[in-house]
Amino acid sequence: MTLLYLFLFLFGAIIGSFLNLLIYRLPRGKNIVSPRSSCPHCSRIVEWYCNIPVLSYLTLRGKCRHCEGKIPLRYVGIELFSALATVYFFPVELLPGELLSFLFRTIVLYTFIAIFFIDIDFKIIPNILNLYLGTVLLLFASLHTYFAEMALGFILGGGFPLLITWIFYLLRGEIGLGGGDIKLFAALGIYLGPLGIIKTILLSGFFGSIFVLFFIMLKKMDKKTKIPFGPFIVLVASWQIFFPDSYARLMP
Repeated sequence: MTLLYLFLFLFGAIIGSFLNLLIYRLPRGKNIVSPRSSCPHCSRIVEWYCNIPVLSYLTLRGKCRHCEGKIPLRYVGIELFSALATVYFFPVELLPGELLSFLFRTIVLYTFIAIFFIDIDFKIIPNILNLYLGTVLLLFASLHTYFAEMALGFILGGGFPLLITWIFYLLRGEIGLGGGDIKLFAALGIYLGPLGIIKTILLSGFFGSIFVLFFIMLKKMDKKTKIPFGPFIVLVASWQIFFPDSYARLMP
């Protein structure tokens, strides 16, 4: 089991390294397969032995080997988080159903990480990620959910935020919610169902409002400051999907 957990940790760290690449390249319209990774400061190709997840960051002390430009701490943070979460979600009992649940949770988690940080950096959620997430959620939801419930969740997930955005535009002349956020709600509605997605919309809106009010009080932003809403959606959805028992106790 020790070797198995070590393998899972390494696998998760490698996925985390790929997520870092995805977060950097996808919103910039760059190829995610080639060329090889390069330093954003000096553009030198990163040698394979300097691109080992977690370990390379520690041995290089968070700097480029050639120009000593700083490597963001977030890179190793994503690698470590992905690695630890992969180990955490692995089931104790290796039953087919548990392994399928592990596969589902890790795939969704990795996608959530990419959405979370891309939205923070660029205030967009790429269509390809929403499409990928929606496909994964549809496949797994179809194993235990009726089609009508999935369809209604999808319609409410996309329709309700779209209606709110339209009303907000009529009243304020501004777009309150981005298209990527609306598509993310629609994708999540497939799996969470009509009641679950309505709760997601309301809770993410609540936490987002608290965040904005807090930073307005600190005078770090004002009412016109645009904030990425995707991270709040992802956090609430993660609570619902990964920790359903805790969520059910607090949000009946």
